Parts: sequence; structure tokens; C-alpha cells
Amino acid sequence: MDLGMPFLVFISFTLLSAFLLSKFLLRVNGKNIPLGSLGYPIIGETLSFLKAQRQDKGSTWLEERISKYGPVFKTSLMGSPTVFIVSQAGNKFILGAPEDVFDNKKPMTLQRMLGKQSMMEFTGPRYRLVKGAMVSFLKPECLQKYIEEMDELVKELLLRETKEKETIGAVVFMKKLTSDMACNILFGIKDEYTKEALFEDFNIVFKAIHSLPINFPGTTFWRGLKARARIVDRMFPIMKERRKQLLEGNVSSTDDLLSCLLALKDENDQPLADDVITDNIVMLLIASHDTSATLLSLMVWKLAKDPEIYNKVLQEQMDIIKQREGGEYRLTWAEIQKMKYTWRVAQELMRMIPILFGAFRKAVKDTSYAGYDIPKGWQVYWTAYGTHMNNDIFENPHKFDPSRFENPTKPIPPFAYIPFGAGLRSCIGNEFVRVETLTTIHNLINMYEWSQVNPEEPITRQPMPYPSQGLPIKIKPRYNISSPASY
Repeated sequence: MDLGMPFLVFISFTLLSAFLLSKFLLRVNGKNIPLGSLGYPIIGETLSFLKAQRQDKGSTWLEERISKYGPVFKTSLMGSPTVFIVSQAGNKFILGAPEDVFDNKKPMTLQRMLGKQSMMEFTGPRYRLVKGAMVSFLKPECLQKYIEEMDELVKELLLRETKEKETIGAVVFMKKLTSDMACNILFGIKDEYTKEALFEDFNIVFKAIHSLPINFPGTTFWRGLKARARIVDRMFPIMKERRKQLLEGNVSSTDDLLSCLLALKDENDQPLADDVITDNIVMLLIASHDTSATLLSLMVWKLAKDPEIYNKVLQEQMDIIKQREGGEYRLTWAEIQKMKYTWRVAQELMRMIPILFGAFRKAVKDTSYAGYDIPKGWQVYWTAYGTHMNNDIFENPHKFDPSRFENPTKPIPPFAYIPFGAGLRSCIGNEFVRVETLTTIHNLINMYEWSQVNPEEPITRQPMPYPSQGLPIKIKPRYNISSPASY
């Protein structure tokens, strides 16, 4: 294949970007910009940052720069100059800032994959409108009615994926499970072929989120854009059919989130444009899919490695079953609320291995922090590491101790424990993640026993933290189970 033209395009793009960056940096002369290095043109320090993440050494990457420049330093990531602020006060400054100081606009790679019309890019009335619609399906009082369906989905997928198998890849299984859950529960997409195709393309898109924004054939970014286009193409006929069902009264706007968005009217009493709906579906499917899959994979990993934690979780789940009356096997909302120790294990995992290492905001106007200037247009980056592993906030932070979330000796300050972010833009799906996680672990630990194939398997970030080899586990039923009702 002739690579001459793509290579020339890349070189031209690099030189042009270097020129524009130099002009941009001239505009900040005279400002007290934080110390640090912007690295190479376009690339900046992106490659070293991503390499550290893949090796689960993001904390080391941070510490190296903090030791040289302090907890506020500059770098360049994903093609944009960026200021890292690593502290509880820094988290509060970024996550608690109003929209006229920092907006939620993401680097080009995230924006192109999630969509320019996703809720993450909105501000003001449009943000509140779309967020309100989504929250209406994700708040606890609404999730209660989905427990039975979620319970059945988990049981059925466990039986199907483990049938006549002694070993499964836990990471792929959890990604399939959470993808199925999002399609079925949130969007009413039941067709197996469509769900499988969406699952494959969402995996490609997710890999492209943290990539260099170089769009020519063969790059991760290019493959991500192609996969995203296929997702949108698959969604259009589904949306067309759902609109017809809404008009005919065969479905209600309260049945699922897709129907709700299709029926929603904007501030001008007009239906939302198709790209607004598709971008928000893509955003929410990616967010709900990988957040839950990450936590569930880490739970399986931790329970396989720590017999004491495993036995305590098992006992809690067995006690719930023993308390059921009349041979009932369906999980209930009341039982979910009893799984306090199981959720504390999940909380401690998210403290030590946060699902999000951190995230970007963008300065809407010139601002300052700790005596440093942050120019308009620069990115800022908050990170969970600076507080989750801080001995002043969490006693003996390197020890795995779920009890710290039961009766902490001192209250955890705001903006210190932030696995789901904080402030106005905190994750709206955190309760959905909790219910999905507890439903899955309840069924998994009551139906099966498992052990790691590779006990020394390390964690890597891709960009979420996963066991590096996909967490193959040897799995066997506790009982002779052949149907959801047989245990």
C-alpha cells in the first residue's frame, strides 16, 4: 500500500499544528503559567501519559511531575495545553466551578467519539433539559421497577455464557453483560443481532477515545470514527420505528430512555434533532457500558484474590437468600439495600483503583489558581489519585479496608472521594452502576465458584482499569443449575 500521501498529510498537519501552537503560546507571554513541559507539537506528553496508564503507572507519571514542578503543573495532552491540579482543593476548584469558568468540552478525540451534541458538551437550558430526561430513568425510585428484568438478564447471560465451559474471560463477559443491560433496560433494544453489532463497534469506539486525533486509514482514531458511523446508521431505523410506535400509542415515553428522548420537546417546543438523540445514546451507552464492566471485572478479580473478603460477601448474599419466603427466587429492591458490605467492597476498590483516573475541563475565560494563571482555551485536568491515596484523608490508604466506608473515624471531606466525579457534572448513572453491580455479584457468587487462571495478572488501563489478560477464570456451578429458577 502506498503510504506516501497519508505520510505527507501527517507531516503537513504536524508542521501546521506546531506553527499554530507557537502562535498560541505567544499570547500567554507575561502570564504566570504553571511550570512543566508541553512536550512535542501535537503529541505533547500524550504518549508517555497513555503508556503510563496502560502499565497502571499513572500515579508514577504524576509523582514524577509533582516532584519537579509541584501539584499544579502544565503539560499537553490530546493536542491541547493542559494544567494538572492534584489536590482536594484543586478538585473542588475544578469540579465546583460554574460553567462560565470551566465548561465540559472535551479534547477532540472524546468529542468526535461521543458527539458534539452529547449532554457532556451542553451548557445552560439544553444541558438541564437532556440531563433531566436521563435522570428521570436513573434515579433510585425508577430503578426499582427494573430489578426483576435486570435479575433475569444476569441469570440468563450467566447460564448461556458458562454452558459447557470450564473457563471464561471475565472482562469480555462483563462487557457483554453491561452492554446487554444498557440496550435492554435503558433503550428497549432487544434484537440479539443488533445488540451484538453495537457491542463490537462500541469496543472500537472506546479504544479510540484516548488516541491521537490523526484521521487516516489504519489509525485507532480512524477506526473509531468508522465504528461510530456504523452505530449511528444502526440507530436511525430503530428511532424511526420507535417514533411510529409512539404515534400509534404502542409504546410510552416512560417505557425507556430512547422513547423519552424521542418524545422530548426543547425550549422552543420542538422535538430534539436526530443528532442530539444519537449523540446522547452513544454517550450514555459508552458511559454505562464500561463504567459498570470495569467495576464488575475488578470485583471478580478481588474476590478471587482475597478469600476473607470473598467469604464475607458470600455470607451476606447467602443470608439474603435464606431470608426469602415461599420459595421466591427473584431479587427485590429491598434485598439490594441489604447488600451493604458488598457495596463497601466496591467502594474501596474504586478508591484504590478509580474507574476514572481523572478528566478534562476547558477554561472558558482567563482564570487563576494558587497564584498561577490558566489562560482561556487551556484544558484543566482533575485526578482522583491526589485524594484517594492521601494519608491525611484516608488512614493507611494502601491497605484494602472496606470498613472505612462503614463508620469512618473522621468524615470524608467533599471532593476527596470522587469515583463518579463531583459537583454539577457528577455521573448521573452512579445509582444505576450500584444496582447493576450488586445484582450481578449476587447472582454470580450464589450460582458459581471461580478462581483465577493467572493469579499474578496485573491491572492495566485501556483507559479504564482492567486485568491485563482479560481475567480468564475457572468457573463451576455451586448447584446443578439449568434455568434461572433452579437455585
